[in-house]
Amino acid sequence: MASYDYEDSGANYDDPRHATAPSPAGQDIGYDPNFVPDSVKSFVVHLYRHIREKNVYETHQMYETSFQSLSDRLFKDTPWPSVDAVAHFVDNDHVFCLLYREMWFRHLYARLSPTLKQRIDSWDNYCSLFQVVLHGVVNMQLPNQWLWDMVDEFVYQFQSFCQYRAKMKTKTEQEIALLRKFDQAWNVYGVLNYLQAFVEKSSIIHILEEEKEGLEQFTATDGYDYSGGSSNVLKVLGYFSMVGLLRVHCLLGDYHTGLKCLLPIDISQQGVFTSVIGSHITTIYHYGFANLMLRRYVDAIHEFNRILLYIYKTKQYHQKSPQYEQILKKNEQMYALLAICVSLCPQVKLVDETVNSQLREKYGEKMIRMQRYDEEAFAIYDELFSYACPKFITPSAPSFEEPLVNYNQDAYRLQLKLFLYEVKQQQLLSGIRTFLKVYSSISLGQLATYMEMDESTLRTILLTYKHKTHAVDSVGKIMSNADVDFYIDDDIIHVVESKPVNRYGDFFLRQIVKLEGMINDLDRVKLD
Repeated sequence: MASYDYEDSGANYDDPRHATAPSPAGQDIGYDPNFVPDSVKSFVVHLYRHIREKNVYETHQMYETSFQSLSDRLFKDTPWPSVDAVAHFVDNDHVFCLLYREMWFRHLYARLSPTLKQRIDSWDNYCSLFQVVLHGVVNMQLPNQWLWDMVDEFVYQFQSFCQYRAKMKTKTEQEIALLRKFDQAWNVYGVLNYLQAFVEKSSIIHILEEEKEGLEQFTATDGYDYSGGSSNVLKVLGYFSMVGLLRVHCLLGDYHTGLKCLLPIDISQQGVFTSVIGSHITTIYHYGFANLMLRRYVDAIHEFNRILLYIYKTKQYHQKSPQYEQILKKNEQMYALLAICVSLCPQVKLVDETVNSQLREKYGEKMIRMQRYDEEAFAIYDELFSYACPKFITPSAPSFEEPLVNYNQDAYRLQLKLFLYEVKQQQLLSGIRTFLKVYSSISLGQLATYMEMDESTLRTILLTYKHKTHAVDSVGKIMSNADVDFYIDDDIIHVVESKPVNRYGDFFLRQIVKLEGMINDLDRVKLD
């Protein structure tokens, strides 16, 4: 395997916002959970008022900007004041206190290292908050960014807990006792049930179907109810939970189920998932990765190309965003996944010129070596996969019997083994594809002679090529990933090479931009 250390480097790459500090949370000597600075009091009071008044714009500004700036200024290395310390400023409002604690725990995970008890308390808070949304009367409108962050953080903390729990060798007796006592905390069935409950209770699938028929407006309003009559919280949480389910199933290695959960969302069109940059990137990253693991390389290449082109054009607008580091990290991971896809399925014509240029700059040399299918090539596949894959989890509870063992890398090693096994099977096909590119027709006997094998073995390899260059899509239809296909008639192989489609639109757009630049330059020239 490559020297890339999945465990150490993986701690932050699945979500770079969660940089773990060395000191356990709440143990800072100068931290007083009951002390509330005036700026925090003002923040809490105004946020509470804006939520009550359904002022989505102001709520979003306070959530996205004020909360981050206060965190940077006052709570860089400590938690925020406890919920009990601020509750009386907001009339002890139960729902607001749950929302505040959700932000409190998210800040804790991002800036510090949560204790086991805090991980369990965060689970309890999510349970209480989600129960209110699912079974209570929620009369408020929250920004899509906040609702996405809720689902995103919920899945992240589940993943983090599974990784933490799997490192049994370092656990103290007190931690083992807590794990035994709270064995239902972050249970995989509980996590899946909440996400599925949001999808079902919100009727989001029915809403999206009615929208296609023009009977409902959801995407056009980004999920908000501008009439002010109802709440957007359950509907949008239901929508983002479909993305959350895709992510959880990818972490578990169940790619078919993950893609099935995402089916109601048409990712080829603009949607609510594109209204939040983090949601957009997470959706396409996991969609592309799942398709890569299911050998649907064309689908993966198509979507990776689109999102990488989008990031290339828009990343400068997100430089001040808290998600900027995450955007850059996922961007690099998706280039690595695209390099894998294009190496296994040479469909460069699907990749935009700009993206292809970036891809060759980052991985050009490695992609050339990956075509050789020797030990060095497998090491590169190993390295890129380890860098770019999700942080897989084993959701089952540990064995508490001695000796205690770590199993936090078991799921990753299994997925890597399956991936490399698939890559090694491609070794048989490297020679076949080279010959098929050269000939328009050739007899089986002649090709067998060139490849130094008997006809029976060649037929087996040709069948393998057919199998490996075709995959079953989400609706059960067989699709081809091959740029070179063939059929056999009377022991003659007839080659059918796909012709690249000339795309003139991009060329003309680039020339128009150049022309406009020249005209602007000429306008600035002063003639005597």
